[in-house]
Amino acid sequence: MARKKKIVNKKSMAFMERYLNNASPTGFESAGQELWLDYIKPYIDDYWVDTYGSVVGIINPEAKYKVVIEAHADEIAWFVHYITKDGFIYLRRNGGSDHMIAPSKRVNIHTDNGIVKAVFGWPAIHTRQAGKEETPSLHNIFLDCGCKSKDEVEALGVHVGSVVTFEDEFMVLNNDFFVGRALDNRMGGYMIAEVARLLKEEGTKLPFGLYITNSVQEEIGLRGAQMIAERIQPDVAIVTDVTHDTQTPMINKIKQGDTACGRGPVLTYGPAVQNNLLRLIINEAEKEKIPFQRAAASRSTGTDTDAFAYSNMGVASALISLPLRYMHTTVEMVHRDDVENVIRMILASIKAIEDGQDFRYLR
Repeated sequence: MARKKKIVNKKSMAFMERYLNNASPTGFESAGQELWLDYIKPYIDDYWVDTYGSVVGIINPEAKYKVVIEAHADEIAWFVHYITKDGFIYLRRNGGSDHMIAPSKRVNIHTDNGIVKAVFGWPAIHTRQAGKEETPSLHNIFLDCGCKSKDEVEALGVHVGSVVTFEDEFMVLNNDFFVGRALDNRMGGYMIAEVARLLKEEGTKLPFGLYITNSVQEEIGLRGAQMIAERIQPDVAIVTDVTHDTQTPMINKIKQGDTACGRGPVLTYGPAVQNNLLRLIINEAEKEKIPFQRAAASRSTGTDTDAFAYSNMGVASALISLPLRYMHTTVEMVHRDDVENVIRMILASIKAIEDGQDFRYLR
């Protein structure tokens, strides 16, 4: 069988790296959204941006029947919460930031004056009492930006409410693994952008309106998707996000399931997932020989799928997930083949949807 043409080329890889390295913390996504929009503009007919920064690129904006492909743009971060008189900075989470990985990490504090560099300080091993060591928590992790006083910190432009991101950047391990912070879920934004590119380059004519949607504020409760779903009022939504690779040490497969990087996209079964749409995706994956895995969600999926499914009197929605290791750390990892296969799966699925298709179980 002929080997499938690679989707990730030099141009798209360069965009991926720029997009992943850019900081887009929850509530402050605009710089990343601008990068994303600039990339997809040649492949769309129109676009709009909502009040909070979600961006929608549209193909066939005049069509009545609307199909969404969606990812979320925001990454976890921190907020400056309290500055001591000695110039140390305590934080609050912005999304599900992990206090356990913070000590000794380098960070960027985003201010009106530009980036202020800082580090998460931590007492040296020599100074900690054996057997009585404190573990990192929100109560004891702190930033040190090299200042001797609160006044000196504030003179740099840092204030309560300043947003803080880790500075780790993209890299590739062993040719196959993409690694960095914020792959959850800017890799999703990358993948839906590639779907738009391929539709344009292949000359595909869709019989419906396609809304390529990069939503904000997922990490604090699907807020951007809730807003955007009400505005678009789509008929169908295919959402992509990340899910856990469960093959690494310290993960219980009985609790977390059995999914792996490199074995294909993960399709979720659950109440928010519309089964007829899921069946269409599976049928197209099997036709195109795209490998996939399965997962079950007992209630909500915990992704923007839920926001679309339960909006506008119910939208036929499905979730295509990218397996990922070390979620909410600065070394999130995904497999190149899975990235390409998610793109192929979304592309094949939207090509199979008919104008006005009725996904109801009973008619």
